[in-house]
Amino acid sequence: MNVVTGHPTPEELAALVVALRVARAAAPAPPPPAPRPRPALRGPLATGPRGWRESRWNLGRSL
Repeated sequence: MNVVTGHPTPEELAALVVALRVARAAAPAPPPPAPRPRPALRGPLATGPRGWRESRWNLGRSL
């Protein structure tokens, strides 16, 4: 903490510190962060002649 002007006594400085701490403690807590959207479980469905086959859950195996 820096005093910009003046020459406060130690008692005045202590009173200022106490007042600032009380004001900070009385301030409401910040709201919790908003929930983030969850990622999609799978990609979009495939289209085209083999779309029905390509749209299944692919577990790393090629068809």
